[in-house]
Formats: sequence, C-alpha cells, structure tokens
Amino acid sequence: MTSRIVADAGPLIALARIDRLDLLLDIAGAVDIPEAVREELGIGTQLPGATLLARHIGSRKPIRCRKAPTATSQVTRLLGAGESQAIELAVQRCATLLIDERRGRRAARQRGIQVIGTGRILLEAKRRGLIEAVAPVLRELTGSGYHLSDGLVNRLLVLADEAPRQAQGRQIHATGRVG
Repeated sequence: MTSRIVADAGPLIALARIDRLDLLLDIAGAVDIPEAVREELGIGTQLPGATLLARHIGSRKPIRCRKAPTATSQVTRLLGAGESQAIELAVQRCATLLIDERRGRRAARQRGIQVIGTGRILLEAKRRGLIEAVAPVLRELTGSGYHLSDGLVNRLLVLADEAPRQAQGRQIHATGRVG
C-alpha cells in the first residue's frame, strides 16, 4: 500500500465513529486532507467521532490539512466540495485517494488516481495483524450507520478468507446472515 494518502471525509468519519481511526494511521502513517474535507468532519461538534478526529488533525499531527488546488476538471466540478478537493489534492501530491463514495471513486479513476476504500484499509489491517478479523469491524461500521452494500461486504469477507464455506456463491449480508 502506498505511503502517501489523501482522504475524503467518509472513511475518516466511519473509522472515527467506531474508534478505529488507529487502523488507518498505523497503515498510512500520515494522511492529508483538503480544507473542505476538514469542514465536513464536524470538528467542534458533538457528532460521533468528531472529538477523536480533532485530536489527530493539525500541522504536526497524523492527519494534516493541506490547501487543495482549484478544481480544473469538469468531472470534479460535478462533485461535492470535499470529494472535488480531495481528488485535486491527490493529483497534486501524486497520492492514493481514500474514498468510498461511488461517484467520487469514478471521477478519481478518470483523473488517473489510484483509489482505495475503507474495506481495503481493513484488509490491510488484517494482513498486518492489526485486527484478527474483518467481519467484526464491518459489523461495527454498519451498526454505526455507515452504509456498506451487501455485495461489498460479501467481497471483503471472501478476500479476507472469512466467508463461510457453505456461503460460496451466495450473498452474505452486513449482519453476517447468508441469504
């Protein structure tokens, strides 16, 4: 996994809500975010995860706020400010973009940016021995209100070698039930 990561707000909020931001920071070391993403994080509010995020953001902290260039691509101008600035910052810094939102991922790929999601962070955390299993963290994420499609959960469990053998070829739901 690359050492230079620019993040969109979604994965940061999701991991902070379940107090697992450490997984990302242990893997990436440092993460850059643009101003618009910082604003979306809800710093200074009572939103879940906002206090944890606030402790990690600053010039000498693992999450560093950077000035993003102005969106020049028609593709990124159609996105929200956070996604657009994150893509532009990733282009500027030749970084991998951590983003879960489908339209933002598509736009980033059109700009030639390597894209990873929260699921990839969890798979890497398991590979490095930071977590024993991906499934419990996926349940925490969905339990905190973070939307993960059943198809994505199923793919992640297969990649993590955690899908029940009898469930091969069948859908595994975020709750862990097979259907």
